[in-house]
Amino acid sequence: MVEIISKRDGPRREDAAFRRLLSENRSTITRLADQFSAGAYSASKAAKPKPQPQGLIFHDMGTGAPPREPLPRIRVSLNGRVIVVDENTSRQLHHLGQVTARDGSETFVLATSENGFFAPLDEPIATRLADLDNQTLSGDRMEEWLVAEIGRRLELE
Repeated sequence: MVEIISKRDGPRREDAAFRRLLSENRSTITRLADQFSAGAYSASKAAKPKPQPQGLIFHDMGTGAPPREPLPRIRVSLNGRVIVVDENTSRQLHHLGQVTARDGSETFVLATSENGFFAPLDEPIATRLADLDNQTLSGDRMEEWLVAEIGRRLELE
């Protein structure tokens, strides 16, 4: 479409004549454009159906190597979260709980709905770690002891 901009209000006489000439010869202009572009002009103007996605599309940005078995390890993060991570991919497998400061000492709080966690632990894991809930970490029972004890109870070491 051709837009002609002029300083006057309304279309000029020449503009109206040019638009009329274009509209009367539209079929000839289209035919010539198709002839010069080997039909690409009309093909570009035709309505194209939008592709519909079929199912879910996954983009794997991995190395192309087959996935390995997860190698679970217990970690205590800087903000006190106690988690099980896969050493191969560094992805979190389970959130076990939180080390919080209570009454001047550090306490391990198990991730259960009773303790106010939105995503509580699975029942088999929670029963193995139940007596560690509200365990005070002091003296010889520090974070290293907690990691070793959780690993022993979950048979990760």
